[in-house]
Amino acid sequence: MDLILASNNAGKIKEINELLNGAYNIISLQAAGITEDIPEPFFTFEENALAKAKYAFEKTGIVTFAEDSGLVVPALNGDPGVFSARYAGEPKNDLANTKKLLKELEGITDRDAYYTTIICIAGMENVHYFSGKCEGRIATEMQGNGGFGYDPVFIPNGYDQTFGELPSAVKAGISHRAKAMKSFIAFLEAR
Repeated sequence: MDLILASNNAGKIKEINELLNGAYNIISLQAAGITEDIPEPFFTFEENALAKAKYAFEKTGIVTFAEDSGLVVPALNGDPGVFSARYAGEPKNDLANTKKLLKELEGITDRDAYYTTIICIAGMENVHYFSGKCEGRIATEMQGNGGFGYDPVFIPNGYDQTFGELPSAVKAGISHRAKAMKSFIAFLEAR
């Protein structure tokens, strides 16, 4: 079955393909002929995921799923939240975002945080949502070169290394995206 993943984020596409283990043919936006950035103007992960999934489905007619995720730091009033990818401004820049986060947390002892993901699939009889969450804390400095986004500073609960240091197989078992994808895959397999 062909599915469009409404993303051109190479790290996200690679991670999702690994989670799907070849069971589906995942098509990126670029491969589907959509080269423009899809606007994400909303203030919730659900609305942004729906906007991306509907946009790509309406353009191509191929069942599309979109994922909107971010890092939530309660001590920063939920920032970076839905603005995680653009926290330091345009253009998107993981390193600048991470540096800004560390700067904002200087002097703050409550470093609890969580990654959250919402997956939305459009192009079936109804729109469906799947969610995942991974709780942890923010390190005081960047550690490791793995993953993407805020992974070099996010330490998941139960571990003493960041997602940037942990093997990708460990992340694949406990991440917010892995949890949402597990529900998403179960949904697809039940169809």
